[in-house]
Amino acid sequence: MAGHRIFSMSFASIYPLYVAKAERKGRTRAEVDHVVRWLTGYDEEGLRRALDDEVDMEEFFARAPQMNPNASLITGVICGHRVEEITDPLMQKIRYLDKLVDEVARGKKMSSILRGSPAT
Repeated sequence: MAGHRIFSMSFASIYPLYVAKAERKGRTRAEVDHVVRWLTGYDEEGLRRALDDEVDMEEFFARAPQMNPNASLITGVICGHRVEEITDPLMQKIRYLDKLVDEVARGKKMSSILRGSPAT
């Protein structure tokens, strides 16, 4: 079965959209990087490498060192769907990331965005 077209889009093409969304609302690239790293377990170098290699979204999440165990605490609606009810594991991970970036852009406190994890 063919996956959704977003699966084959490069993370490097989507990442600037995440940053632009946050910056339009007065937030920073560093905050976007922080939530991406929190969710996926990438370190700063790993995230840069994924961007430089222009891996697709499927590969980006497949290479992720470790999805955060608190990711399942991310709930709410994104793109008209409740993230906690999405059945495709890859699409759910993508929507988790979308939701986190939305929360950054809305100005939510980092400790809330990170579902109680320290915002260091």
